[in-house]
This record gives sequence, C-alpha cells and structure tokens, in this order.
Amino acid sequence: MQLRVVTVMRHKGILIVVSGFSGAGKGTLMKELLRTYDNYALSISMTTRSPRQGETDGVEYFFSTRENFEKKIAEDGLIEYAEYCGNYYGTPRAYVEQQLNCGKDVILEIEIQGALKVKKKFPDALLLFVMPPSAHELKRRLIGRGTETAEVIDRRLQRAAEESEGIEAYDYLVINDDLQKCTEEIHGIVRTARNAAARNTEFIEQIRRELRELWKGEE
Repeated sequence: MQLRVVTVMRHKGILIVVSGFSGAGKGTLMKELLRTYDNYALSISMTTRSPRQGETDGVEYFFSTRENFEKKIAEDGLIEYAEYCGNYYGTPRAYVEQQLNCGKDVILEIEIQGALKVKKKFPDALLLFVMPPSAHELKRRLIGRGTETAEVIDRRLQRAAEESEGIEAYDYLVINDDLQKCTEEIHGIVRTARNAAARNTEFIEQIRRELRELWKGEE
C-alpha cells in the first residue's frame, strides 16, 4: 500500500506594526483584536523607568536597569528604541522572535519613526496606520476624552499634521469608524498577508523539490 505524503503549509508569525494619530483609537482596536482572535500577541516593551503601582514585570513592561538596557543596544538585542523624559523604551528582539517562531502574529504599537526603523530591520513587517474618518472626527474624539486641555488637544492635532507626512510608508490604511468592522478588516489584512509569496519561500521551495522528485519518478 502506497503512502501518500501530504504537504503542510507552515507559517511563521507576521510582525505587525501599528501606528496612528493620538485619538484615532488604535489602542482600543488592538485590545479588541486580541480579545476576538487567538493568534495575536502584543509585544511587551522594555523600559528603564521604575514600575508604577500595580505594574508587573513582564506584563505591562520588562523593567530594566539603564546598564542592562544599554547592553541590549550594544548587542543589537532591541528591534527599536528611543529615550523619552530621561528613560529608555524599546522592543526586545528575543521576545518578538520567540513569538513569531511559535506562529503568533506579533503586534508592535509604536509611533511613526519607530515603525520605519522596524521596517528597515524587518522588511517583511506589515505596517498598518489607523486613521479616523476625518480630521474633524479626530478633534471630536480628543475633546470627548474630557481629560486634556484645549492647549494639549491643539498640540496633538499639530503632531497629527506632522505625522501625516509619513503615512505613505505604510502598507495599509485602516479607517477606524466602526470598532467591530475595523477589527475584522485588520484580521483580514493579516490573513491575506500570510499568503504573500515573499512570506512563503520555504513552502515554495518544498513544493519545487517535491515536483522535481515526482518528475524524475522518485516517489
């Protein structure tokens, strides 16, 4: 009895970089994506700032000494990093690669400059930019928070105007108008990206080898 060999298409996870204007709702979208689907993992950043009350190492952040963080920088152990208000913040390479190798699609929620740095190191990364339906809607959402002064809102709108100059570097725009529909749309984009030929080179080569064997009669 002849055994039939079945080729299984195995996927490594996709690195997904999500950016967006403050007030566009990207944080809410990511929480909904993680709640709805089980194939995603949210990257945990490393920081040199002290833990706040209620924060746990390895949950909100990986907390690190400045010396250890700078060692990670020297060893290329971070995908991207920045210094803000006297503290370092960065994305540990080992954690992300471990999740990707397990088949998880890893989400990095970072600003535009960091996203472009990631794209240089990981050309296959999928870059998504979350936008509101309009600039007026963005302002309405910022005001609706009720937590910021008019001056802070103006600064956020100014920052959004500056960030809008780099949106073309992203692979897809996601218009956040309806939470459920937008969540499904992001998941659909990721599923489509999984089937891109450039992300399946090992599977393609496996099929080539099998075809050559069959062609030569080596079953």
